[in-house]
Amino acid sequence: MTLGERVYIYCERGTSEALWAEPINAISNVGFFLAALIFWQLVLWRPPEQRSADHYLFVALVFAICFGSVAFHVYADRGTELADVIPIAVFMLVYLGFALNRFLNVPPGWTVFLVVLFAGLTAAATQVHCWDGGVGFVTGAPDGAKVCMNGSVGYLPALGVLVIVSMLLAERRHKAALYVLAATLVFAASILLRSLDMAYCSSIVIEGRNTGTHFIWHLLNAVVLFLLMRASLETGTKPLPEPVEEKPDDKAPEAKPVPVATTEPEAKTEPEAKLEPEAKPEPEEKAEAEAKEESKAEPAEAPSEADTSKEEAPKGDSSEEKPAEDKSSEDKPSDEEPAKEASGTKKRTKKAPS
Repeated sequence: MTLGERVYIYCERGTSEALWAEPINAISNVGFFLAALIFWQLVLWRPPEQRSADHYLFVALVFAICFGSVAFHVYADRGTELADVIPIAVFMLVYLGFALNRFLNVPPGWTVFLVVLFAGLTAAATQVHCWDGGVGFVTGAPDGAKVCMNGSVGYLPALGVLVIVSMLLAERRHKAALYVLAATLVFAASILLRSLDMAYCSSIVIEGRNTGTHFIWHLLNAVVLFLLMRASLETGTKPLPEPVEEKPDDKAPEAKPVPVATTEPEAKTEPEAKLEPEAKPEPEEKAEAEAKEESKAEPAEAPSEADTSKEEAPKGDSSEEKPAEDKSSEDKPSDEEPAKEASGTKKRTKKAPS
């Protein structure tokens, strides 16, 4: 195998050796360019203390992926294939180390070990070939065996790692969990479409040429890389606090001060303040009592007027008749008494001459 050997693994190129045999696959790499450019601007908008060398490294690697992929889909030889594959592999290794150390707080030693293990699994996955009735490594494969899933098997370890990392971040409620989870879902769809490129070669036709689905792999992968880079801006080494655990803690100190104790004395003072104006009318009560005593004293001086007024008011006509009878009864004895006195004197006078 030489670096100038031609590579024919995509639907759009077919077996053509022309430089512009894959125009749609080449142009679709603009998605990587835009992803790197937009993220670069996001980094520049951040304060200097929130930027890091990792962010600039991600931007450089995505630009390298863009140019390497364009070169491969223009020249389509072994040399440009390495220019396409190497930046992608470096990005996966760097980002895995970043996620383990900065997102999950894995110690540096374990981070290096896991990254090396991932690199070995990825290299082994690229050697898996398929043939009629069998699957195995290239060393034991018969003649005519091809890479499985149109070469997409080599990206399955990366998909598995994204699934694990996104689940761990979601469990810890990390700020970057949503971005990594979205990138995982989009990456799964892009791997599927990359694998179906040759199967749907004649089904997708653009401007009279069979295109396949490889260009969609480019566009979706641009979204994946942007989401992963955007997640790197949430670089807090400590995960978000879990609201379920902290809500009771927040409520407990609020209940301890017992604000009711502070309001109770206020409630007590209010009625006390209200009682003070109620105590003021005491002089009025005394005045009324004195007035009653004076009113009681006045009938003693003029009993005839008070008695007549009291009897006439409630009793009406019947009351008027009774005092008349009383007066007549009172007048009769007064007339009889002088008569008796006069008779007594006459008797006394008659006896005098004898």
